[in-house]
This record gives sequence, C-alpha cells and structure tokens, in this order.
Amino acid sequence: MILAAGLGTRLKPLTDRMPKALVSVGGQPLLWHVVMKLRAAGYERIVVNVHHFAQQIVDYLADNHNFGIDIRISDETEQLLETGGALKKAQALFDPDEPILIHNVDILDNVDFNWLRRQHLDDEDAVLLVSRRQTQRYLLFDNAMRLMGWKNVATGEVKSPYKYVRRTGLSQHGEPLNMFAFSGIHSFSPRLFPLMERFPDRFSIIDFYLSVCHRSHVVGLPKDDLQLLDVGKLDTLDKAESFLTTTN
Repeated sequence: MILAAGLGTRLKPLTDRMPKALVSVGGQPLLWHVVMKLRAAGYERIVVNVHHFAQQIVDYLADNHNFGIDIRISDETEQLLETGGALKKAQALFDPDEPILIHNVDILDNVDFNWLRRQHLDDEDAVLLVSRRQTQRYLLFDNAMRLMGWKNVATGEVKSPYKYVRRTGLSQHGEPLNMFAFSGIHSFSPRLFPLMERFPDRFSIIDFYLSVCHRSHVVGLPKDDLQLLDVGKLDTLDKAESFLTTTN
C-alpha cells in the first residue's frame, strides 16, 4: 500500500494545484518512483489511497495503464483516515493471505523490498523497519525485538500496554529497552485486521500497534545502513535528485 492521501501542506505552493504524490523529483512524480521500485521487486498488486486532488492521481495511473500491474484506489475524499484508518478502509482490496508492505509516497529510501519481504516470518503479525537514527520519538523493543512501547525523549512521555514500561520506561526486569526510530515502512499481516474492528475510522497505525503488541507478534527490524529522505518540504526537493542518484 502506498499512502498518498496527505494534503502535502509542507510542499505548498506546489500542492495548491496538485497532490504531493505527483510532485516531480528527477523528472518523475514521487508516486512513479515508489511504484517502479515495488514493480521491480515483483509486487503485482498495489493499493493507493487518495484524498487531496484525488482525481489527478486516478487519471495519472489510468493514463499510464497502471504501469502494467494491478493498482487499486482506496478513496478517502470524504475524510482523511490517517495511517491506521487508511489500512482498515482498504482491507477488502488486499490479498488476505499475504503480508502487506506499507510505504509513504513521499519517502525515498535504499530498502531492498525483496529483502524486506523475506524478513516477515510466518509467525510475525507485523514487522517494523527501524534504525538507530536520532529523533525525539522512539519505539521501544525488548532484546528479542518485540515491540514494548513508545517514548518521546523530549517530554518523557511513554506509551505502552505494559504498566511497568509506562511507569519506569524499563523492561519487566528493570533493564533498559532498545530504542529505535521508525522508518514509516512496515509489513502488516492481514491477521491483524480483526483487532482493528474496535478502532474508529481514523487512527494512527502506531497507536494501533502499541495497543495490540502485548497480544500479537509485532517486531522491529533494524537496518544499520538505512537511508531515508522525507520529501515533505520544498528544501528537500533539491536533495531528492541526488539521493536517487546515490541510492539507485
């Protein structure tokens, strides 16, 4: 699933007339770069959610004959549903027997999607790609890399279904938890969809993972050489072209 429904407010004035998915980098729209990378990795079905200038994305894909693969639209024109709500709404568009790779349209990266697909083991409900990069908000994992919680190091706020993590920020045995930054790229098993039924239409996927990680197998996958570029601001557009050159 390519998350492409955002308003792209940080890319104004470009997004005053187009969705961020169609903002050009290296001569092609951001959406093109993600679709091409997925197609090259063997993905045959892609779901794209749309909201802002939705018809432009629909027309762009139609004009390019969906690049020869099965591309389906999840229409969020009535309401933006955030990352979790978007996935929940699109449930019927996915193969119920295959993990779902989720990727933001405005992220460029050096991830080998074939490698990532192989890392999602049969007994795992979700695999979150993480790294050691510096940020203010971290996911917390035990030594087996099972998700335990979330921490904002600037404010000290901790979220977790485990009382001892919320109280101390430590493991059950008083040991420090492993702190990793989330890349926004993750692999989601359709087995988790029933746990979304009690959630509202609109919610964050991280809030969902944090609410179910104590009764499902949600793990972190560290990638030491991970390179990410969030093409969400005008000043990153110039960097994006050189990023594509060095990572492809």
